[in-house]
Formats: sequence, C-alpha cells, structure tokens
Amino acid sequence: MRLGLVALIVEDYDPAIAFFTDVLGFELVEDSPAATNSGRPKRWVVVRPPGAETGILLARADGERQAAAVGDQAAGRVGFFLNVDDFEAAYQRLLAAGVTFMAEPRAEPYGKVVVFLDIAGNRWDLIGPA
Repeated sequence: MRLGLVALIVEDYDPAIAFFTDVLGFELVEDSPAATNSGRPKRWVVVRPPGAETGILLARADGERQAAAVGDQAAGRVGFFLNVDDFEAAYQRLLAAGVTFMAEPRAEPYGKVVVFLDIAGNRWDLIGPA
C-alpha cells in the first residue's frame, strides 16, 4: 500500500504549476485534459518533488464550496511538510523567489523549521535536518 496523490485546491492551474515547478523545484508529472463528473472540462495536473513517489494533484476549484477552501485547505494549520537536506540553501532560494514566510526559522527537536505560504495561501513547514 502507498499514498499516490494528495489533492490541493487551487484557483487556476498555470500559476499553481509555475509555483510548484519554478519556485519549489517540483517536477510536472502530468498535465492532461479531463472532465468533471458532470462533463465540464478540467485538467489532471500532478506535480511532485524530484525522486518522490507521492504527488500533489493540483485541482482547480469547481464551485463556491471549493473556491472557499482555496488557501485554507488545512483550516489555518500547517497542512503540508516539505523536508529538505540543505535547509539554509532551500530557505535562501525560496526567499529569493519571493515566498512569504510567517516567521524566522527556528530549531526544534525534529529539525530546523520555518512556516511558508504556497501560492494559494496554505501553510507549509520547510523542514531540514536537526
């Protein structure tokens, strides 16, 4: 058993793809035409960190309920965790790319960590080794 994908609701595909590939350095695994359950066009867009098996399905909000969840997918909590081998290099690269950080990096028993926002406003932990 393995976790294949996690859906992330976004406003639009292309800006989300750009954020995840250009800013975070993820790979665009798939971008294919698809249809909603009611037949409206959509895209099947999957990104993932290089070498990872689990990916993120970038799902464009469809309707008011989904649009309301954009940027609040984890109800204001950190809902996503990006582990990196070189914390300082990753932090500096994201800073240079204009990523919004919620505080300064701090040391925790599990590693160096800082909270950042993705393109939709969801909170992520950037985590490096202890």
